[in-house]
Amino acid sequence: MNSISNWAEVPMFDRDEAEADFWSENTIDVRLMESSVVTGNELSDSVTITLRMDPRMLARIKRLARSRYLNYQSMIKQWLSERMEQEVREQRVVARTHNG
Repeated sequence: MNSISNWAEVPMFDRDEAEADFWSENTIDVRLMESSVVTGNELSDSVTITLRMDPRMLARIKRLARSRYLNYQSMIKQWLSERMEQEVREQRVVARTHNG
């Protein structure tokens, strides 16, 4: 049995049978599973917001999150965080260019 130590090792499945075959030969490493669990401290720093989006987009996001064994809301937060960091880096480059 192969041990999955990174979520990137889990492929996208086009059929339930393919996913069942994959998981019959693979298992998730305990450390990966533990690192994916949200602790109480992380939840206490959250603020609830409401977003309106196209139901088809939400369905696609949920499918993608499910294929990665993530909560779709957590995945959206991860995407927002990554994009925010990218925007901040780009702003720093622009500021250096204008001030340089």
